Amino acid sequence: MQFTISGREKVFNLDESISSYLKRVYTHVPLAQVESIFAFTERSTLYGGRPFHRPQLLAKDIEQMYQLGIGYRIPLTNNFVTREEYETNVCFLEKYHRKGNSVILVNDDLAGWIRKDFPKYRIEASIIKSIDNTRRLDKALEIYDTVVLPTSLNENLEFLDNIECKQRITLFAFAGCGINCPSKICYPSMSKFNKYNGHTQIDCSQPTKARESRGRVKFDLSRYTQMGFNRFKMIEPLGAVRRKPAVAKRIS
Repeated sequence: MQFTISGREKVFNLDESISSYLKRVYTHVPLAQVESIFAFTERSTLYGGRPFHRPQLLAKDIEQMYQLGIGYRIPLTNNFVTREEYETNVCFLEKYHRKGNSVILVNDDLAGWIRKDFPKYRIEASIIKSIDNTRRLDKALEIYDTVVLPTSLNENLEFLDNIECKQRITLFAFAGCGINCPSKICYPSMSKFNKYNGHTQIDCSQPTKARESRGRVKFDLSRYTQMGFNRFKMIEPLGAVRRKPAVAKRIS
């Protein structure tokens, strides 16, 4: 199994080493199985999925990841991207352009531009694209190297079993509120937030009670590996300890 895991919680422990972070938060994931870590570094208007407030990984974290053989997966999942905006982010993309790193995308045009200009990146279709049927999956696989399926499909074993190219599919190891969300209007609003143009409202289609009705869902990964899947995406496991620094640190 290979895992791409969240580094978002490291924002609370910026002095902690990556190896210590992985041992503390992802106790049951062998280091050799950590393919990449996804989180925010410097500010970019291409970010999506979560609002950007400050870096979650520092330059020293990225260097330690490289030393450990772990790639950086950049969450460029903004729904709204123009060619002009892409060009303003070229230096950002150049900084991390190396074999082993990857980008998570929603916008098909952005995928084409990055593939042409930065061929060393692995390009993955985000869960935000809601690729939930065979037609959408076939189309996505023509554009992207790998595809993250919606967490709701983890429970549709018949659909999963019928996928031929399972090695190009990433499944979530845990599910959050998105597993029962019918509209996912939060993602476009977070895309607008990350344009830094004054939009600060994060929308949600569900009341809190409905959103938290199932809590965090943990999937049995052995079921999927037996079917032929080996790529998994993991957010912070249940019960992960969050340590806040005693004093504020300047982010560089």
